[in-house]
Amino acid sequence: MQYLSLSGSVILQLSTIAILLLTVPLAVLITRRYILSKRCQFMFWSAGLWFFAIGVLLEVFFAFGIYNVALGDIYLFDVVILVEMLALGSLKLIDNRLVFKIYASYAVLAALALILSLGYNNIGNILVNGVVFGVLPLQVVLVSMTSTFPAAIIILTVAAYSYIKRRSYKLLSIIAGVIVVSVAGTLYIVQFPAFLYYSEFFGILLLWLGFM
Repeated sequence: MQYLSLSGSVILQLSTIAILLLTVPLAVLITRRYILSKRCQFMFWSAGLWFFAIGVLLEVFFAFGIYNVALGDIYLFDVVILVEMLALGSLKLIDNRLVFKIYASYAVLAALALILSLGYNNIGNILVNGVVFGVLPLQVVLVSMTSTFPAAIIILTVAAYSYIKRRSYKLLSIIAGVIVVSVAGTLYIVQFPAFLYYSEFFGILLLWLGFM
């Protein structure tokens, strides 16, 4: 196996820590925004950002060589849930209760299917040089895709609709950030780890610009 140089390992560790330090205050900010406004999209976006923070914290652990199968299972479940939460928040922008209920039911079933899949399959070591890049069992990949890809399509569709309707550049930045963070949540599933941390970083920056 090819190992990272000392400088490469330090860069990876510092990068994941930097993303975590950007994510936690933003999650706090959005949670506070929900408490003050009681707008449901902020509740789901807040939940998505907290799940994202958990995922980044696990990436920090991985960058420092802290890994076991349980942490890997938690990470894969977390990636799916954060994308679903962001999709639910996006759906609240169009205020269609029927569509929301249908997708929420689907998201719950998909999450349960993933839990069963992770329990049945042994994922082993999903790290390569401290980076999330292991080969997953096919069943886990397929179940994860049934969650993340529909969520990503929903986010993109609602983003286009919301921008056309409101023409708000802050909203555009928020939606773009949600899209990029969601894409980061699917990149591991489709084996593009090189872009995973870049997407996380730029997604968080876009969200900061939208909520500032």
